[in-house]
Amino acid sequence: MGKKLLALALLSTSVLVQGACGGDKRFKYPTTDAGLDLERVVLYRNGVGYFERAGRVSGDVLTLKVRKDQVNDLLKSLTIVERKSGRAVSVSMPLDPQTWANAALATLRPGQGSLAQVLDSLRGSLVTLRTTGGSVSGRVAMVEQITEPTGDDGNVKIDHRVSLLDGDHLRVVKLTDVTGVVLRDGDLAMQFNRTLDASAGEGMFQQVSVSVRLVGAKTHDLLVSYVVAAPMWKPTYRVVLPKEGKGKALLQAWAVVDNTSGEEWRDVNLALTSGAPIAFRYDLHTPREIPRPDLTEVGVHRQATAMVGETTYTESPAAPPPAVAAADPYNRPLPPRAYDKKPAGKTATRGAGTGAGAGGGGGGGGYGRSVAADEYDGSDGDYGGYAEAEDAPTIDAESLRRSTLAQARAQTVSGQTRFELADRVTVPEGTSTMVAIVNADVDGEETFLFRPGGAGYGYEVNPYRVVRFKNSTPFVLEPGPIGIYAGGSFVGEGLSETVGAETSATIPFAVETGIMVTSNLQNDRDEQRLIKMSRGILEVEQFARRTTVYTAKAQAMDDGFTVLVRHSKAGGAYVLANKPEGTEDLPDAYLVRLVVAKGSREGTLTVIEQTPARTQISIWNSPALDILEKLVLSTEVDRETKAKLKPILDKRRAVAKLDEQLIGLTERRNKLDQRASELRQNLAAIAKNPRAGEQRDKWTKQLDEFGSEGNKLGAQLADLEAKKLDMRVQLEDALEEFELVMPAPAPKK
Repeated sequence: MGKKLLALALLSTSVLVQGACGGDKRFKYPTTDAGLDLERVVLYRNGVGYFERAGRVSGDVLTLKVRKDQVNDLLKSLTIVERKSGRAVSVSMPLDPQTWANAALATLRPGQGSLAQVLDSLRGSLVTLRTTGGSVSGRVAMVEQITEPTGDDGNVKIDHRVSLLDGDHLRVVKLTDVTGVVLRDGDLAMQFNRTLDASAGEGMFQQVSVSVRLVGAKTHDLLVSYVVAAPMWKPTYRVVLPKEGKGKALLQAWAVVDNTSGEEWRDVNLALTSGAPIAFRYDLHTPREIPRPDLTEVGVHRQATAMVGETTYTESPAAPPPAVAAADPYNRPLPPRAYDKKPAGKTATRGAGTGAGAGGGGGGGGYGRSVAADEYDGSDGDYGGYAEAEDAPTIDAESLRRSTLAQARAQTVSGQTRFELADRVTVPEGTSTMVAIVNADVDGEETFLFRPGGAGYGYEVNPYRVVRFKNSTPFVLEPGPIGIYAGGSFVGEGLSETVGAETSATIPFAVETGIMVTSNLQNDRDEQRLIKMSRGILEVEQFARRTTVYTAKAQAMDDGFTVLVRHSKAGGAYVLANKPEGTEDLPDAYLVRLVVAKGSREGTLTVIEQTPARTQISIWNSPALDILEKLVLSTEVDRETKAKLKPILDKRRAVAKLDEQLIGLTERRNKLDQRASELRQNLAAIAKNPRAGEQRDKWTKQLDEFGSEGNKLGAQLADLEAKKLDMRVQLEDALEEFELVMPAPAPKK
């Protein structure tokens, strides 16, 4: 049994994926070809890779052959250092041939132009045309299209007539009679050749030679580094849940590495960097000319300005500041490399296994190496290792831990986490390789998560089953798929966002149809609360409240359970009025716990969000009286303050009562005025009717009564206004010496 388990471990240490075309190379040439051994590869998640080559070179020239599509990336980052002296050396290379073609004829670009078009573009050029009737020389004057009938059927053929000017003779030949063209202008012929060179460079000539000039000794020990485009490495993970559902879970991680560089990475030190470094393309190979203004005429045609009675001087423009050369960001000492230090007492042999274990993150995860099980003890920052066992392997946490060899160390470089693999790796060209980077125990649990809208179409009221774990490793886990194992088998899979070191992750992997979660939302406004009162101005606070009640019901769970509810934040100034125990704060939501007690299948959770709105009102505003009435009865105010507040409240009540009386009397007088106005209109209508005398007398009497009652109401209103004014003065005098600041309210339970 022990040998079977060891065989499983060796089988799972390397997974190579050959290209779909049976080993066909993606590129004909490698990224670089210099005769130097490739020592180190660092892959990033932004589409670039850092490469280091080292070796000894004889002579004074090192030639690097660089693929054309990688030239600009290499020029941005190329560093060549002589390791013995530490000196950088000079670099030279031929210009991009397409640059020369810019001055050539556009008609010679690939896929464009005909002989007629070429000759027409050569107007004024001296050529010799070889024809079926002999040779004709001269300068190209024009090329005309002509048509000639082919017979009695009305069909025509298209030809061209080429006119050449030879001295004072104009010679004309048909293009169909031309068998050859000789260019008499050497510069023009050179342009044609350079255009053809550029066209050929787009096809078969796929490499550019970069010459490095070396000085000093006859042999040189060089270190060459550069950054060029490379496929991003892809992470995949596996989490094995503990039997109890909560406790120590097994976290495993692999990286899928693609080698499309055109060469084999043989026994290189491999590192994988997580994070988001910036990378871009920039053309450094093509020469660029900047157009300048032609000031020839300015210098030739100059004339002084004659003026009477004064002399003028034209100020010359200020000289530009001297240019400051930018520092070379790559010509600097290199830090010590991790691969220069080999762990003592650890030997490794190449493994040949290519099999994969169970799904959900891949059963493999080695990196083309196998190491004796007793040589690793998980110390010195290493994660993983395996031991030989006597029992038959099963798909549980312990067997999966033993089947995976993960030897990577965490290193932080400029805020980015780097996985440094402890042993050298071989990645054949045109293949994908899985390397194991994490094999560690973490704190984890299985629980439920409800999101707004449920678990998808058809599961709007159902939560997810999720695994929650804390990344207690020193590595940053990049986004990728996660396979979940529990009870000896695969139970689902999810997708992870970036998980930083010492942070927690929640990964949904299945839908729980046995639990239903519903919610009820209410929006209301709370009563006003006094914050401060000074000189009759009340500063009050009013809460806009948003209350959400979640209810979870289970079909057949009597042992109790917890549902994590992802409650979206209301936004704005809303905050939780009382944060439930165990609440986690997310960027756009709260993760709150809805706990259903043991023996019950239903539970509720109330989430209250509120936003305080402060405003100032005068004591003469009607809401102020209600606030003061409640303040006198409040337990938040001491007895002495209440004693000072009571006469103020009595006077404010008296003013309020007078306001009510004034409002009532004013309404009565307004009604009398309205009826009196109607009577006057009626009297005016019957003024010329001699038979309406009796009615006229009746309405006149009523009008007199309305006037008398109105006068009485007016007197009462004037008396009440005087009393109100006197009471307001007394109240304002009392408010001059009164100031109140309310204590902060106790938190709501």
